[in-house]
Amino acid sequence: MMLKQFKPSHLAVAALASMVSACSLMPGQTGPDPDKTYQLTVLHTNDHHGRFWHDRKERYGMAARMTLIDDIREEVEEEGGHVLLLSGGDINTGVPESDLQDAIPDFKGMNMLGYDAMAVGNHEFDSPREILKMQESLAEFPFLSANIIDESTGKTLFKPYTMFEKDGLRIAVMGLTTDDTPKATNPENTVGLKFRKPVNVARELVPELEEKADVIIATTHMGHYANAAYGVNAPGDVTLARSVDGIDLIVGGHSQDPLFEPDLQNGAYIVQAHEWGKYVGRADFEYSNGELTLKDYELIPVNHGKGDEKIAADDKMLEMLRPYQEKGQKLVAAKVGNVDQRLMGERAEVRFQPTNLGTLLTQAFMAKTGADFAVKNGGGIRASIEPGEITYKDVLTVLPFGNTLTSVDLTGQQVLDYLNVVALKPTDSGAFAHFSGLEMDITAKGVKNVRIGGEPLNLTKTYKMATLSFSAGGGDNYPNVSKMDSYVDTGFTDADVLREYIEQNSPLMVEKYTPKGVTRL
Repeated sequence: MMLKQFKPSHLAVAALASMVSACSLMPGQTGPDPDKTYQLTVLHTNDHHGRFWHDRKERYGMAARMTLIDDIREEVEEEGGHVLLLSGGDINTGVPESDLQDAIPDFKGMNMLGYDAMAVGNHEFDSPREILKMQESLAEFPFLSANIIDESTGKTLFKPYTMFEKDGLRIAVMGLTTDDTPKATNPENTVGLKFRKPVNVARELVPELEEKADVIIATTHMGHYANAAYGVNAPGDVTLARSVDGIDLIVGGHSQDPLFEPDLQNGAYIVQAHEWGKYVGRADFEYSNGELTLKDYELIPVNHGKGDEKIAADDKMLEMLRPYQEKGQKLVAAKVGNVDQRLMGERAEVRFQPTNLGTLLTQAFMAKTGADFAVKNGGGIRASIEPGEITYKDVLTVLPFGNTLTSVDLTGQQVLDYLNVVALKPTDSGAFAHFSGLEMDITAKGVKNVRIGGEPLNLTKTYKMATLSFSAGGGDNYPNVSKMDSYVDTGFTDADVLREYIEQNSPLMVEKYTPKGVTRL
């Protein structure tokens, strides 16, 4: 394969300390041989999101990934080199066959692939903590996060880092998780946890440990934002690299970017391999006399590159995963209705503008609760629905998080205060709001001309609002209404509410759900 060539560059020598893994230095070992040149290949993926099985076009999938990774390992080891396989996190949430089985096939697949460590992503908290603990116990590699603190003990919830020794070359891998997590997942699942700012944690750890490792890698779930322009998001990998000296490589995730060339910042190479196992990132380094040099880097497509030879699926991986795929398909195959045109749910749509799918969802919430109006955050809409038959799988793919439908009674003044927060959420963020049941003009300073049910907002009247538990509990920094006396959690999951609405109103005519009544001035 053709690999892009990089000029040699000195990378700072740094490390991490304490909580050393079983792969740590053996007694008597003091570091690398000064007369030896070490070959180190770092392979990486991120934002897997339940894609353990290949898609309909036989792209991606863990079975083809295993063939590719095994071939690379064999090649590198034959040349006397060493391989680390890392994940930038977010293994959970995205495909019903995985979601309905608590990502067990995905973690079993990662074990077979031989992952060495993974960063804990925000979507690891989409399910109750018991599920996450089960997944951690199932994994044969460490979950890493140095900045998630269990407030009951004052200690990190996960292992903050691990260390590897390769013929005397000491490699430290530290995990960091976006401090946006409490607002980017179900807040109930992060109760009792403190998400420290990753930059502050790294500043404390790295200087303490520079003498104990030769290479330091941060595997992170923070996002890559070019030139540190992170906007409404928490700071990401570029900010980390610029703020903390001594990191050699940042294996990232969260923003789901395909970085075809590493972003070099303050001596640290930042890499990210898009999403879903579409690519395996490969970084080939040489280490000699205290210098780490990046020789080659490539994102290798897994059966979706034009003109590339097809990567065969590994039979053992297929054999292990097939029962989970078949079980999952049975769970989601039921038909629930039909639609005449595409319902728009792509990330580039629902985070930037009102869409027909956002309207459909909020109307379904109103129908189930009898609410006067409904609100839905765009980041919770994860896929479109194509014209034709709609299956339960389609519904679960749109709404994979299992949030419950809630309602709350608000005075007109409380409605106005609420809208002055959520309606002003910026585009290009998961907080961008979709509405049904009301009309309003949105300005830079706030909302005006609000009408509910066709009538002007009455500040003393009481209105019922429907929204999901994620937003009601303060997710995406929406106002937390879950503590109000009138708050009701219906217990109905979002996907089941949508399924019921589609069944009752099918065939759906998309024109009926064209967004209207909300104007941005």
